[in-house]
Amino acid sequence: MRALFRSASLLAVIVLGCSTLFWPSSVQAITAPELRGQFAVQEITMDMHGLDLKEKEFLKADLRDVNLSGTDLRGAVINTSQLQGADLRGANLSDIVGFASRFDGADLRGANFTNAMLMQSRFADAQIEGADFTNAVLDLPQQRALCARADGSHPNGVSTRESLGCRP
Repeated sequence: MRALFRSASLLAVIVLGCSTLFWPSSVQAITAPELRGQFAVQEITMDMHGLDLKEKEFLKADLRDVNLSGTDLRGAVINTSQLQGADLRGANLSDIVGFASRFDGADLRGANFTNAMLMQSRFADAQIEGADFTNAVLDLPQQRALCARADGSHPNGVSTRESLGCRP
């Protein structure tokens, strides 16, 4: 059995080596932005109100207290970022990937989180009146905590409580 494992490992090394010699472009690394066709935001300022930031990347970004109200962030990647106290009133965050980000104390009133992937993100003390979370993926404890304070309706007519799937 051990000899078979060594033979398979040796064969894998040979195949990899041959592919490097004969097809050098096949082993070039593809970075995440190239794979998704997205671009990282190079400059973050305290006032980014109303900007078009569709499909931009915010990876480990410090967006604390940044004014992102009215910003178009559709399809953006906001992973492991700090958004505590950020102003996201009326922002369009539909289809974002917001893994392990902190929205604690953020102003999310009227924000659109439709189809957002928000696993392991936190929303302690965030203002969510009139936010739309339709089809958003949240951790169950976060969804329950948001339901406890959900109020109002998004300008598109969807109730915040309904969009979160809160029980009556």
